[in-house]
Amino acid sequence: MQLRGITEEEVYAVIDHGEVIETYPCDTPHPSRLILGWIRNRPIHVVAADDPETDTTVVITTYEPDNERWLPGFRRRRRR
Repeated sequence: MQLRGITEEEVYAVIDHGEVIETYPCDTPHPSRLILGWIRNRPIHVVAADDPETDTTVVITTYEPDNERWLPGFRRRRRR
């Protein structure tokens, strides 16, 4: 997060108010999801999974999506 210039507060905001754009139901040990949020006009993706046993959300990764890999709006990947 630090290397990418994304703060904890921004990650929390994306998780709390962002839009789930992909789900990964087969991920282990818990299903995860890709969430898109906007922080001051900056798109941020967060991949997170919920652990129901501990009632916690685990952040797997967070990044600013790349225009070369994502269509405008950053909701859908470009076809290779």
